[in-house]
Amino acid sequence: MMRLGIIADDFTGATDIAGFLVANGLSTIQLNGVPDKDLQVQADAVVISLKSRSNPPDEAVAMSLQALDWLRERNCEQFFFKYCSTFDSTARGNIGPVTDALLDALGEELTVICPALPVNGRTIYNGYLFVNGVPLAESGMRHHPVTPMTDSNLMRLMEAQSRGKCGNVRSDDVAQGPEAVKSALEALKAQGMRYAVLDVLNSRDVATVGQAVAGMKLVTGGSGLADGMAKAWTDRLSDPEQAAAAGKPSGARPVVLSGSCSQMTNAQVAAYKEEAPACPVDVVRCLTDDDYADELFAWTRDQQGGDLAPLVFATTDPDTLGRIQRQYGAEQASAAVERTFGRLAKLLAEDGTDTFIVAGGETSGVVVQSLGVTGFHIGPQIAPGVPWVRAVDRPISLALKSGNFGGPRFFFDAQERQG
Repeated sequence: MMRLGIIADDFTGATDIAGFLVANGLSTIQLNGVPDKDLQVQADAVVISLKSRSNPPDEAVAMSLQALDWLRERNCEQFFFKYCSTFDSTARGNIGPVTDALLDALGEELTVICPALPVNGRTIYNGYLFVNGVPLAESGMRHHPVTPMTDSNLMRLMEAQSRGKCGNVRSDDVAQGPEAVKSALEALKAQGMRYAVLDVLNSRDVATVGQAVAGMKLVTGGSGLADGMAKAWTDRLSDPEQAAAAGKPSGARPVVLSGSCSQMTNAQVAAYKEEAPACPVDVVRCLTDDDYADELFAWTRDQQGGDLAPLVFATTDPDTLGRIQRQYGAEQASAAVERTFGRLAKLLAEDGTDTFIVAGGETSGVVVQSLGVTGFHIGPQIAPGVPWVRAVDRPISLALKSGNFGGPRFFFDAQERQG
């Protein structure tokens, strides 16, 4: 029986949570988009990755409910709505509208909000989200091109885009253990709260809140919460190495594609291009030149075969990004760059490239869609929240990295851990 069904709002978020589940011994399959009704899978956990983070709210809700129906038809025991550990959203959603729709569909009155991931510097204190010790609104996320985060208070963020009231289970309660967290949740429910932000400061808190919510019908949050929940199910799990075996990378011809403009990805690109062949993407040509992807393909193919994979990157600093957005429009520029990456990925795959290391949620989504990959086996982690994955229907391996994940040498690390 399927123990956990995860509905993720983007591709890197899906592989992020899947990697933590596999590391805890859950056999896990990731499916891209709402699966066909006749598809049958055997796994402890199934992650359905949607490209719904930046869609209009009604589209995100419709896709999420379709994914929920597919999971319920397979007698899934528990459901998890996965969003980014930096709570990427706008005042319209989509985290709030999707959470409300899932609560209604399941007949539940309360769920938790917990994007914490201490291993990657995401912590929550008094309901405020911090990134490496800095309030969310003062971190690099304030410059995000699609979902700029200008408030650090998760209760305010949630209430602004949802139908209910949001409370907070504070760190003092979490420090007292799982039963104290459960009691705090019941108290908030009695007060009419529909959502409860869980404070999490460290890995010990992750285990505590994971155990406290391990039996809830619907939970929402980041991969840290799923990590804690999986640790509460140790009697139900297999060996982590065995769980990851099906997703080990098998390719021999890699490429690195980077569309993220996060602070960490900027550092990763800067480190990598010092030692590897690297080609920056010209946004103007993405907007105006239909043959630009073919030119990037020719350059990339000519650079393959060396010690390090070639890098094609649209990653840039906040000031340059701001100028581009003001001149061409944020949505138009972003869409043109993603179309170029999608075309490039398809050309590379047709030419025999079998390993794609991709930075950025939107970029990862368009690469996966352009390759026509329907699902992944989840393999070993390269960095916390970033596993290798292998396509279920063809010999293609991918590393799909959320913008701020991984260390400065992530692109090097990924290639070193291919074997």
